Amino acid sequence: MSELNLILLGPPGAGKGTQAERLRGDFGLPYLATGDMLRTHVKENSELGQKAKEFMDAGDLVPDELIIEMLLERIDAEGDDGFLLDGFPRTVPQADALDAAIAERGRRLTAALLIDAPDEVLVRRISGRRVSQSGRVYHVDSNPPEVEGVDDEDGSQLIIRDDDKPETVKNRLKTYHRQTVPLIEYYESRGILQRFDGTRPATEVHDHVRATLATLRLEDRL
Repeated sequence: MSELNLILLGPPGAGKGTQAERLRGDFGLPYLATGDMLRTHVKENSELGQKAKEFMDAGDLVPDELIIEMLLERIDAEGDDGFLLDGFPRTVPQADALDAAIAERGRRLTAALLIDAPDEVLVRRISGRRVSQSGRVYHVDSNPPEVEGVDDEDGSQLIIRDDDKPETVKNRLKTYHRQTVPLIEYYESRGILQRFDGTRPATEVHDHVRATLATLRLEDRL
């Protein structure tokens, strides 16, 4: 089996989105972002979307079984192209359920890719973002405006989005660690966890990920 069935793990601000885009380009992998899939099903009023909307309207979490059903529908539609899964699983029971579901289709996960960085780096990355009224994004370290706090184009005041405020970021990271540490240990115990240093430049991380996946594909053929 040389298909790549991948799960992408990592805290907010580690660069998962950047790496996901590059991996899609490198390997032609279907990108399965569960949040996007859920919104699409609800918008299109599909049978699964109608079921999910009932839970969402009631303020409840969409059951794991329904999320997995959506994933399997998409995986089946993509055929043997493999997949890059982001946003699920978030817990060990979800991981067990996903493993069992894809095993019924004769497939298994190739790797769980963890892009990680220390909390202080992540807080600085996210809380350093500044946004203009027209949506232009700056960063106080890597992409500062010419005049501090002012948009280069229209001179409007730059703002910090609520989601980017330090305390909000710290709370998001606490939730991430609480949920994800057991999941990391789960995939590590199965021997499929691959770690990458999210403090490195995005191109360097990308090269490391590509080299790792090339090796895994070669081992699969032996």
